[in-house]
Amino acid sequence: MNSHEHGTSETFHTQPHSGERPDLRSLHIREDVARTGRCGNVHLATGRTCILPERHQGSCDFVGPDDAKGLLP
Repeated sequence: MNSHEHGTSETFHTQPHSGERPDLRSLHIREDVARTGRCGNVHLATGRTCILPERHQGSCDFVGPDDAKGLLP
């Protein structure tokens, strides 16, 4: 029996704030980039971040951490 099947895990019940992307709480998402409407997925091995639009099709386009700073929505 898995705890998630019976709702005993606290994280299972945690709901994102209204209108917030559910993946913002993930370790592999760079929150500052994701809040600008970008993908924000982080390649953990290199620290590079995808700056394509949120929910883009196909593979991520990763750029260096400095290139992902200061993005505007």
